[in-house]
Amino acid sequence: MKSLRHYIDGRWVGPATPGSTYAVVNPADEEQVAEIQMGSAADVDLAVAAAGRAFPAFATAPLAERLDALRRIKAVFVGRFDEMVHAITTEMGAPLDLSRKSQAAAGPDHIDATIIAALQLDWETRVGESNVVREPIGVCGLITPWNWPINQIMAKVAPALAAGCTVVLKPSEQAPLSAQLVAEFVDEARLPEGVFNLVHGTGPGVGHAMSAHPRIDMMSFTGSTRAGVDVARTAAETIKRVTQELGGKSPNIVFADSDLEKAMTESVRRCFSNTGQSCNAPTRLLVEDSVYEAAVQIAARLAENTRVGDPASPGRHLGPLASRMQFDKVQKCIEMGITEGARLIAGGLGRPAGLARGFYVRPTVFADVHNQMRIAREEIFGPVLCVLRFKDLDDAVEIANDTPYGLAAYLHTRDMHKAHAVARRLRVGSVHINGTAQGYAEPFGGYRQSGNGRECGVYGLLEFLELKSINGYYAA
Repeated sequence: MKSLRHYIDGRWVGPATPGSTYAVVNPADEEQVAEIQMGSAADVDLAVAAAGRAFPAFATAPLAERLDALRRIKAVFVGRFDEMVHAITTEMGAPLDLSRKSQAAAGPDHIDATIIAALQLDWETRVGESNVVREPIGVCGLITPWNWPINQIMAKVAPALAAGCTVVLKPSEQAPLSAQLVAEFVDEARLPEGVFNLVHGTGPGVGHAMSAHPRIDMMSFTGSTRAGVDVARTAAETIKRVTQELGGKSPNIVFADSDLEKAMTESVRRCFSNTGQSCNAPTRLLVEDSVYEAAVQIAARLAENTRVGDPASPGRHLGPLASRMQFDKVQKCIEMGITEGARLIAGGLGRPAGLARGFYVRPTVFADVHNQMRIAREEIFGPVLCVLRFKDLDDAVEIANDTPYGLAAYLHTRDMHKAHAVARRLRVGSVHINGTAQGYAEPFGGYRQSGNGRECGVYGLLEFLELKSINGYYAA
């Protein structure tokens, strides 16, 4: 069993105040697989001091050197790729194939997209007689979640380093194995001491100290909206930049003119992917009146045919939820849907047959949901699909936008003019037409309570840069 320590100033260190530990549990069998030596504000101070010392030299290093550092990290990552795959499967239950093809693969892909973006960016722009330059914002605090651990770590670390920032990373205590590997990759890639630092701990203990720290210049946070509010409120005392990718309750509009079987298959698959633990999952399925009952029957069949099983086994199936806490929350939400009067057409309470141990849940579909029900408004973060009906295009857009969130939206129609018109009216950060995916260069982020700022490609890189106007630079 591993004992996980911090990585500060190029060294593996124990906590400044030893004693507090956290058990890392494999959600597939509920067995402990590691132990974290938990950090505190004192460890944050040490990490920030190291990052502060490293910043001047790293910020002024040529772009080519910073990008070469990213290439070295990628090379180590690729060489140890299978370790990352198994770490993610072990810590949060992503099935092996999903972990290999999507979860772990996001790390090298984010590095590649960042390098391309950095090479394409205009780092200096002439405006009259002034030179407008982009410079690194400074020491950055990064807080990442457990549901897509490497995707979110590399979506922050790669652009921060490319920009010339130094970082302090606090990964989720529920999924620390993948972050520990990233620190090992950085160490093996021989980055300058203090450029990358890792501090394990809780949000209240370490995350709060980071948000409040006067020498951290920016906070980049991914997690729940509730926690995001605390980060923003705490960071406000020092007027630091805050970017956030928060919760979602994404609508998925299926028009009657779509290929219904194809649209429903894609819709259910996307909702249940990663066992429903994705902030942009299309969990509110809006179906046009004339095909509503047919769509409900297809959804029920697809959910009942969705396999759930051991994430360590190959194949296209769902694994467990990531933790006991998440399991209990999803069970309460399913019970809430039943109590609210939604029609349960697939799944329900309890574990799937044959799975008595582990945080497995039954893929669940509720029909006859309306937008005032709590299951239609609150983020469940599990394989639970809510099916609503709409009358026409305007009704669909009104229901879709009737949410405090605004991360993503999905729509299915054969009429591309309709698709374009609806996409423009949806108040979200990204729209997916007819099952299209989003790449690593497109901006990812949301409106309203889904956060602010963007990640990925050049848009994510810009978040870690300041603008400086050097007036008279080109004066005669």
